[in-house]
Amino acid sequence: MYQNVPNSTAKSVMVKISEVRLAYTSMRIEQLQAFLVVAETTSFQQAAQKCGVNQSTISRQIQGLEAALGLSLFHRTNQAKLTVAGERFLPRARKICQEWQNATQELEDLLAGKQPELCIAAIHSVCAHYLPPMLQKFCRDYPAIQLRVTALGSDRALKVLRDGMVDVAIVMNNRFLTTAPEMVVEVLYNEPIEILMAANHPLTKYEQVPWSELVKYPQVVFKDGYGMQRLVQERFLQQGATLQAVLELNTLDAFRGVVRQGELIAMLPQSAVFDAQKDPTLAVRSIATESASPTGEIAESLTDMGLTRQVVLVTTQDRLQIPPIKHFCQLVRELAKSPVQQMSKIEVFPDPKIREFRRVNPSFQKVGVKN
Repeated sequence: MYQNVPNSTAKSVMVKISEVRLAYTSMRIEQLQAFLVVAETTSFQQAAQKCGVNQSTISRQIQGLEAALGLSLFHRTNQAKLTVAGERFLPRARKICQEWQNATQELEDLLAGKQPELCIAAIHSVCAHYLPPMLQKFCRDYPAIQLRVTALGSDRALKVLRDGMVDVAIVMNNRFLTTAPEMVVEVLYNEPIEILMAANHPLTKYEQVPWSELVKYPQVVFKDGYGMQRLVQERFLQQGATLQAVLELNTLDAFRGVVRQGELIAMLPQSAVFDAQKDPTLAVRSIATESASPTGEIAESLTDMGLTRQVVLVTTQDRLQIPPIKHFCQLVRELAKSPVQQMSKIEVFPDPKIREFRRVNPSFQKVGVKN
């Protein structure tokens, strides 16, 4: 930058820049405010009275500001009149103080819950069934805040949360995307995965479809970036089977429309197939439990009961300090106690073995009650 400038001149310029930077970092907002009041009243004494401090305090603030700038801002006569430097500095000082006032007011409004909107990103099945009653309750509690809800795949929802584009994400758990120290992850509920198929599909003969039969049929899966695709792929790998994914979709209506046409099947969470239970052209089947022993003993944990997905609420530590966001998260927790029953009034686990397990173990908690 200074290649054509003599060394002595370049050094003096750099020193001057450093002095200016130091001046700005040395200034305090109280000094600027004192400067504005003295400029308005043209009197150190009246400025002190207006600010509710001693005149010596005002004098020290102006002296400190002048020392930082390296220029006198006032003529010390019967009246405190602005110097040429003071005249030049006045509009800048006003702008800085106004910006400071605006910034502090915005933060005060934020902590008081006066934000204009609250942005939520959630997976499709949560948007369709789980969120609506919660959104209505929130709108009654905070009528001045506009809710913005976007249906996204889990990975995309977590990315926009990290980028600060949304306040809360309700997604399938992905520990690889929530490792940042500021992230807060709360487990909401676990939900069984079921199989959606056409009403006349060969697999309808099974009440619970064995994996050995399930892997024979081509599947419709969620697009890349959706947690469900990753979950299904991982389970197929665990089974040592190849997933025949012939079509990728991203809406539940599309899944239902495609599946009812032929032999394609789809592995979807129970909340996503709730509407299909009422459709005579479609059928829903559970996946056979893999871990039941040959003697017929009942599985001892939710993991043993079959394929499930874990739904979590994700936000950040700083957002939980904001009243509307904190309140929304509390509503989510309250409704998370039994999400599937609230939206469908059906058993979370229709597996007869699990119903028997609950009968002989009355303390057993349904999905989402204890996480």
